[in-house]
Amino acid sequence: MNLSSRKVLSILKRTLTPNRPYHAQWMLTRRCNYRCRGCNVWRNQENLEELSTDEVKKGLDALRQLGVMELVLSGGNPLLREDIAEIIDYSSQSFITTVYDNGSLASQKIDALRSADFVAISLDTLDEKKNDYVKGVPGAWKKAMEAVETLQKEGISVGVSPTISQLNLHEIVNFTRYFTDRAVPVWYCLYWYDQPVEDRLFGIGKRIDEFEIRDREAMGKVCDELLAMKKERQGVFITAKTLVALKRFFLEGQRTWKCGALQSFVMVDHRGRVAGCHCREPVASVFELADVWDSPRFEGLRKEYRKCDRCAYLCYIFYSLHSGVLSNLEIIRDQWKNAKSLWTERRG
Repeated sequence: MNLSSRKVLSILKRTLTPNRPYHAQWMLTRRCNYRCRGCNVWRNQENLEELSTDEVKKGLDALRQLGVMELVLSGGNPLLREDIAEIIDYSSQSFITTVYDNGSLASQKIDALRSADFVAISLDTLDEKKNDYVKGVPGAWKKAMEAVETLQKEGISVGVSPTISQLNLHEIVNFTRYFTDRAVPVWYCLYWYDQPVEDRLFGIGKRIDEFEIRDREAMGKVCDELLAMKKERQGVFITAKTLVALKRFFLEGQRTWKCGALQSFVMVDHRGRVAGCHCREPVASVFELADVWDSPRFEGLRKEYRKCDRCAYLCYIFYSLHSGVLSNLEIIRDQWKNAKSLWTERRG
């Protein structure tokens, strides 16, 4: 982890500042070299024009000033940007920075990734054939496994990020055990799909019947087993509060959270447009976000979003459950062993 004393103090200050968006995900590019079956990003390649390096840096400054402390750089595949090393280095000076890769490019971008706090490799199963089917590219599984091994040897904090779906639901516990036994943390996504809307920031999830979780009892059991695993080992990167909420959602149909879009998290697209979540319309540019954050218009949007029950994307659930100063401290307490372990490994 890239934890200088200046960065730690700056993040701590933002952590303890109320009414800020603590998390942001920046989709740096729509370009992607994979053809994942449950994803719409690669299917829509219109308006590909991206912000320049200097514009991205200006946007990062704006997010820091607003109070964001944790930033995910995603896409498409962000490693397809020629300036990604410069962007990661700049981001990592101010934010806890996670970079997502589908496993295809990380091994070729070692130097670019050294300053990242975390690198998340998308990998859904230990079954090579099944994983390649999901990713839509032959050889995807081998490249992802090689990337994890290479980054770990290079001392980069790498983890795997499976998307839990009906296809891999019964494998998730063994999958988690396999990687955490090898000191590779696991942090999870949940298969979901976008609802039809007229205007949205960008599309991600595509509805695929074979991915949609039908075995709700099994999903509840997975939540219980991951809760137990968190007590006995490091590297299970999902909070107990989130697992309990997921279990109630699948077994009882209850949403124990209210959406925190445009409150505790924001999304930024490759053109610098900002929305509460990717399923919502753009409401500002990243450059003007600080000026409108406390406006009556934004407060009205937050009230509207809190009533929304259209999705169950896991990142949105997590940051809706963990919203505010006290929740930031909950996350730190929940993940302290994991963070301490990774930091120790990097320093070693």
